[in-house]
Amino acid sequence: MVRLRVEFTTEPFDLDEAPAHAVVGRDIITGAGLDAVDVGPFGNTAEGESEKVLSAVDALLRKSLEVGATRVSLQVNVIAPAGEDAT
Repeated sequence: MVRLRVEFTTEPFDLDEAPAHAVVGRDIITGAGLDAVDVGPFGNTAEGESEKVLSAVDALLRKSLEVGATRVSLQVNVIAPAGEDAT
């Protein structure tokens, strides 16, 4: 099983109130059944099995753009290739 780490931010930023695209992104990532989820005002990370991460990324891109994101910065890293332990 391949494990992935996703890191992402959505823009534009609003320091007074979380914009809809940020809320949608947070909800998707926290509801995707991923591990090591960390959400914050300027960036979000999560880890998990590749299919779960890729499904979450697909939903994140589609839904955050639908509700007003003008940019989504995204990085996906392999943290444990198939056949290797994640530690």
